[in-house]
Amino acid sequence: MKIIKFMLKLIGLFTALNLLIILFFRFINPASTAFINYDLGLGSFFKTNYSENYSPVSLCNISRYMQLSVVASEDQRFFDHWGFDIAQIQKAIKENKKRKIARGASTITMQVAKNLFLWRSKSLIRKGMEVYYTILIELLWSKERILEVYLNSAELGDRIYGVKAAASRYFRLNPKKLNAKQSALLAATLPSPKKRNPSRATPYLIRRQGEIIRQMNLLGGLEFIKRKVNCSSVF
Repeated sequence: MKIIKFMLKLIGLFTALNLLIILFFRFINPASTAFINYDLGLGSFFKTNYSENYSPVSLCNISRYMQLSVVASEDQRFFDHWGFDIAQIQKAIKENKKRKIARGASTITMQVAKNLFLWRSKSLIRKGMEVYYTILIELLWSKERILEVYLNSAELGDRIYGVKAAASRYFRLNPKKLNAKQSALLAATLPSPKKRNPSRATPYLIRRQGEIIRQMNLLGGLEFIKRKVNCSSVF
């Protein structure tokens, strides 16, 4: 019984600590992420110096086209689910029975959880932790905040994290100035940013860009994202 009580206390302490950390990150941008630490060795989440590879900006300073492009390409039901797209998960399970390369069904929230707190290698333990952090993030953050952190932490090129770094590197632009084609091209690097370079767009990347633009229009274009996202109410 003592061991069980000790384990329950340990689990409770772990959950309380994570709740505090996630609540803190609802209001304060993480100075790094687990994935950045792995790739760039930036150290603690609470560092105050940003690498040129990663420089967070507010959602209001990110192009509406860029916001729309990642929703269109990565998670079209983002504003309707609570962290998990059950329909896409079921579809992936069915398709993966016939595919040599497994198809994922990670939502934007799941990717935020993974980027911030977890590690690259896949395992059942990591997937379980991803589910755990996804639930906490959905409970404590607004959809705007989740989208903001995603756009600031997603790898959009080899060791290039977030839309500000990517817009500067590839287009010499402020992220607020990205147009539909540029935004779709950046979104097209996902989920393999280390292999896809917008500066040297392959025929596949160009086709993918066109498909994302088509999906952006099918969702309803800028009017869709304006209805869903109030960038001044991130928290």
